[in-house]
Amino acid sequence: MIIGPQLDSPLFLVYLACNKKLESTKGSYEKEWVKWEKQLREVLIGDAEHLNSMQVPFESAVKQVLEQLQIIINGEYTPPSTEKRKLGLIVFAAVNLPVTEISSLLDKLVENNPKVKSFLEDKDMEPNLKKAHVTLAHKRSHGVTAVASYGHLLHQNVPVELTALLFTDEMAALEAEVGSVDGEKVIPKNEWPHITIWTGEKIAAKEANRLPQLLLEGKATRIEINPPIIISGTIEFY
Repeated sequence: MIIGPQLDSPLFLVYLACNKKLESTKGSYEKEWVKWEKQLREVLIGDAEHLNSMQVPFESAVKQVLEQLQIIINGEYTPPSTEKRKLGLIVFAAVNLPVTEISSLLDKLVENNPKVKSFLEDKDMEPNLKKAHVTLAHKRSHGVTAVASYGHLLHQNVPVELTALLFTDEMAALEAEVGSVDGEKVIPKNEWPHITIWTGEKIAAKEANRLPQLLLEGKATRIEINPPIIISGTIEFY
C-alpha cells in the first residue's frame, strides 16, 4: 500500500505540482485547481500558529550563527566529543601488567616446583606474556556499558595479587585478585580473573576461563603461590 495524500485533497495537488506532473492551467485538474488552492489556504491559515511554532525565527538563527563564528574567531571553539565514537572501537578493559615481573614470578615457580618446571620447560609463553593482562570486562561477553564503567579508572595503577597457577595440556593461567584504586575496589566482570600465560596451538586465550571448571572435573592442575605475589599494573582500554 502506498501512503500519501488522498486524491480529493489539496495536498495531492501540491504533490503533483512539486513533482512537475501537472500545471495549474493545463490538464484534467485545471478546473479543480482553484478549489484545491482555496482549501489549502484555509488549512494553512487555520494551522498558522502551530506551523509557526515549529519554525526557528530567522533572527534567532542568524544570531546563533554569528555567535558560533565569533567563538571560532576567538579560538574558543571546542570540537564535539568523539568519546562515543572511540568507545565503539574498544573491545575490552583490562589491567595491563609488566612482562618482566610476570616472567620473574614464573622463573621462581619453575625453580621451586618440579611439577611446574616439567610443565613449563618446553612451552613458548612469549606471545601471551607480551600482552599480559587481567581482563576486567569484554564487550562481547559483558557489553559496552560494562567496559565503559572502568573509564574513570583509566591509566590508574592497581595492585594485582597472584595466588595460583592453573594448567592443562592445552592452556595455563595465573589466578588473580585485583585490588583497589584510591580506596575503590576494582571488581572484574570476568567470573574468574586471571592472566593467560600460555595456550596450545589453535587454542584461543579466552578458553582459559574454563580452567576452574576443568579443575573441578579433575582435568586441570592447580599450584598454589604461597605467599601470593603482588604486581602492580595500569587499567587500560583495548
